[in-house]
Amino acid sequence: MKTTTASMRAKDICLALDIEPLPKHVEGARAKLKRLVNRELVIETQPGIFTLIPKRT
Repeated sequence: MKTTTASMRAKDICLALDIEPLPKHVEGARAKLKRLVNRELVIETQPGIFTLIPKRT
């Protein structure tokens, strides 16, 4: 996700991290991404689609 500016779904992030895209892994990744949204490190542009927040300078 760090090397892309495009939005990604949790399943795509699992594939990019070489994690088997089983439902339990995808749901775990989605839960972690939701926590990152709360910490304002990631934004959820649409339901289920996540993007890194541009680095502030």
